[in-house]
Amino acid sequence: MNKKQTLLLLLVAALLFLAGLVPAGAEGEDWAQRIPLNFATDTLKQQVTVKTFVDGDTVHFYVPETVQESGVLKARFLGVDTPEVTGKIEEYGKRAALFTRSKLENAVSIIIESENNQWNKDSTGERYLVWVWYKESETGPWRNLNIELMQNGLASPKSTASTRYGDTCMAALDQAKKQKLSLYSGQKDPDFYYGDAVELTLKELRCNPEAYNGIKVAFSGVITMNNNNSVFVEAYDAETDKYFGMSVYYGYALNGKGLEILHVGNEVRIVGTVQYYEAGNTWQVSDLNYRMMKPKDPGNIQKLSEGHAPSYVLTDAQTFNHGKVTVQGEEETFVFDYAPMAVATSVEMKGLKVEHVYTTQDEDSSSNGAMTLTCRAGEEEIQVRTAVFYDENRALITAEKYLGRVIDVKGIVDYYDGAYQIKVFTPQSITVHP
Repeated sequence: MNKKQTLLLLLVAALLFLAGLVPAGAEGEDWAQRIPLNFATDTLKQQVTVKTFVDGDTVHFYVPETVQESGVLKARFLGVDTPEVTGKIEEYGKRAALFTRSKLENAVSIIIESENNQWNKDSTGERYLVWVWYKESETGPWRNLNIELMQNGLASPKSTASTRYGDTCMAALDQAKKQKLSLYSGQKDPDFYYGDAVELTLKELRCNPEAYNGIKVAFSGVITMNNNNSVFVEAYDAETDKYFGMSVYYGYALNGKGLEILHVGNEVRIVGTVQYYEAGNTWQVSDLNYRMMKPKDPGNIQKLSEGHAPSYVLTDAQTFNHGKVTVQGEEETFVFDYAPMAVATSVEMKGLKVEHVYTTQDEDSSSNGAMTLTCRAGEEEIQVRTAVFYDENRALITAEKYLGRVIDVKGIVDYYDGAYQIKVFTPQSITVHP
């Protein structure tokens, strides 16, 4: 092609661009900033900061108490649905979650907007439906993150047409499909694990969970507690004379037979994907399956035996707060703090003096009425977290039952808000001394 022909082609391309017959730029339209954030509308708007990233379309934000009494608003993005990464693990879920995190972590300002003149809850009754806007710089434009997820092929529509920015969302989605981005690429997700489950022990998983992040694993252990769509699993290790445990989230999709397998007291072979659950600041295994037509499928959870009980290892406060666990590796010895290694295992602690009781008061939360008991044993402080307790007459058990008393507790080691604690699920698991 000679110089004259090249100039002619460039001229034709420019004319086509001006006529709107080709996309604006190689990457297409930037729909995320196509619509400005209009502060004059009657929608509610609130500047926020991030408390917790959950997944691609769910984030917990700090808000004023005038918006939410607890100071935290659990937000579900309007109009979009990103692949799962907290319960069921889906292709491109991790990429969507990282995309949302990267945009909001680096934002200089974030605003959430309601669909109409009030904050509306989603179908769970726990989260609020919002549009999320952010600025990359003080002088930059507001960008709509919901639309941007669509634009990058990281979300599918969810009741999109009926929302105020639905048309733009769908235009962004159409562009992502034409450009064959992420979910619409027809390609495998490079961050998704497609291989068979890695067989290991709970000790190995607990000692090095980062190495298995996003990996499907298989291990065996005893189910010690079932709570809030999760079970706790523990297994004894003779070499260290310790129990190791893991929280296993089964969600809402597991069938009846699968739920029977997860019965407390059963020894079970767990098969699922390892992930860091940001909202709980803990490692867990999720994405469990049970195919009834293929009960021996190696990808199934399986019952190995029954009739077991939680270990309830007798532990003192000094060991809980300052003890060490030594694990011998193939080539070197590792020393871990006691409490992190005991997470998700069952323990018993005796002679705790309850010095203070904090009761959760959040009408929008299922934990409304749960208590945190700050206890002392000698010089050591121990936190005991209860579920919502009722007595035999279905009356709420309150702080007066425990404050100032000496108690023995049986529960599961848990991590919450930067501290290790003992989580107790039934009032029968706390013995109050006279």
